[in-house]
Amino acid sequence: MANKKVAVITGSAQGIGKELASRLASDGFRIVLSDVNESLLQETANEFENKGIEVTYFVGDVTKPEDQQGLVQQAVDTFGSVDVFINNAGVEGQVGPITDVDPKSVDLVMDINVKGVLYGIQAAAKQMIKQGTGGKIINACSIAGQEGFEMLAPYAASKFAVKGLTQTAAKELARHKINVNAYCPGIVGTGMWERLDEKFREHLGTKKGEAFEKFSEGIALGRSQTPEDVANLVSFLASEDSNYITGQSILTDGGMVYR
Repeated sequence: MANKKVAVITGSAQGIGKELASRLASDGFRIVLSDVNESLLQETANEFENKGIEVTYFVGDVTKPEDQQGLVQQAVDTFGSVDVFINNAGVEGQVGPITDVDPKSVDLVMDINVKGVLYGIQAAAKQMIKQGTGGKIINACSIAGQEGFEMLAPYAASKFAVKGLTQTAAKELARHKINVNAYCPGIVGTGMWERLDEKFREHLGTKKGEAFEKFSEGIALGRSQTPEDVANLVSFLASEDSNYITGQSILTDGGMVYR
């Protein structure tokens, strides 16, 4: 048990983050969950414990550097190390024409999607450097970090920023044997897309589910994505099989955006 690695996942009380945590647990990691939603987080932690998973959790806001530091400390205090840190937490923000973008929405998206990732990288890297054994930092990017999409200006801008942070951190941290990569999902059937679908209805007059179906039509492999599809890539990036990969923002979208 003493040599089991430890994975920390932000935004892991539900959705993709929860699936990432579940997959890494099945890969043999001890799990540290984190989210701002305390009740849902505790519920997820209890669910994991009932499955025999070694898990702890930390209620934290990724936009606060002290919370990211506290999350890392929780992992160290409970399990002794941080070997994988996944900056998964994110929000879609305002959906609408670029001419109507609200400054408050820009601030919200940038605070969570960009600053949250930066603060997570900082906290994880400092601990990994201290440990001296390397590690994996994995960031949530998006197809919108590879190509701008209509009606999603703040979100796309934030994800392009994540790609830049990933490359910069990879270059700086390579000498410490810390790999930094990002995963870029496509159209995933989660709560975020339910919210996006509703917002598209407001602006485009589409029917319920129509925007999701329209976006999904362009997927070469013929179906929308599941959280498990995303977890398959993240599992690889967290493993030793990805030791020679760093600075990459890898698409997992079924064939939508080609880079």
